[in-house]
Amino acid sequence: MSAAEAGGVFHRARGRTLDAFPAEKENEWKGPFYFILGADPQFGLMKAWSTGDCDNGGDEWEQEIRLTEQAVQAINRLNPKPKFFVLCGDLIHAMPGKPWRTEQTEDLKRVLRTVDRAIPLVLVSGNHDIGNAPSAETVEEFCQTWGDDYFSFWVGGVLFLVLNSQFYQNPSKCPSLKQAQDQWLDEQLSIARQRHCQHAIVFQHIPLFLESIDEDDDDYFNLSKPARKKLADKFIHAGVKVVFSGHYHRNAGGTYQNLDMVVSSAIGCQLGRDPHGLRVVVVTAEKIVHRYYSLDELSEKGVEDDLMDLIKKK
Repeated sequence: MSAAEAGGVFHRARGRTLDAFPAEKENEWKGPFYFILGADPQFGLMKAWSTGDCDNGGDEWEQEIRLTEQAVQAINRLNPKPKFFVLCGDLIHAMPGKPWRTEQTEDLKRVLRTVDRAIPLVLVSGNHDIGNAPSAETVEEFCQTWGDDYFSFWVGGVLFLVLNSQFYQNPSKCPSLKQAQDQWLDEQLSIARQRHCQHAIVFQHIPLFLESIDEDDDDYFNLSKPARKKLADKFIHAGVKVVFSGHYHRNAGGTYQNLDMVVSSAIGCQLGRDPHGLRVVVVTAEKIVHRYYSLDELSEKGVEDDLMDLIKKK
């Protein structure tokens, strides 16, 4: 499906950038703004989790459709409009080659077509989108369906980096693709250092860590200690302020030196006590402020005044 076929909302990343935000127009600070972050709509997981068969379950996803529709409707009502809406991976539940993958994909596309055309979508690859051990074929399928699996873009002097975190979890079937992302990331972080951008922000599906850089390896919900430490140190050296992730289906996070790790809960299936929700992220000249809202809260009340006041300050 092309961007035109998708109703103009799928500003799919191509050539490792997002054409919705031309760099030559967006590389200077223009004042505070905000964006909306969601994670894990994961069409099919709620049924699979309820039946205890996460590998082969997931033949129903009406609940996820309703929740994602509610999320989109809440976002569309916001005024002023957010700069973009980022989904931090696990767009659907069915892994590559599994039943219902095509149907889940088409239903999610149908819902996302209703996002206001003035609000670009930023789509991050998750393990369910490309597989726990991705291959060149599964990555290419994601790229053809949703856009590049890693890319960068500028918004008002802020550099955003979108990473394929599965390359840091299990690149055994595609080592050359991981090497290519590593080289690209080093180049982007060098740009961040040289340009002294207002902020640098990373989106990736799997968190570096859930609470602490020194926590034990989980083998699923966080990156291994060597991988997380190497990435975190690279980010800090380049001046990255915050990494936003999903994957955990709960809110979590911590700080390592001056790097914030923010783990945002899901639009879809909850594995803890958090409500289905979205995160509002406000970017000012000095800081990045974020707050998690339940879908009901954001639908009924919108963004609270104290956050809106930050956006209005010039």
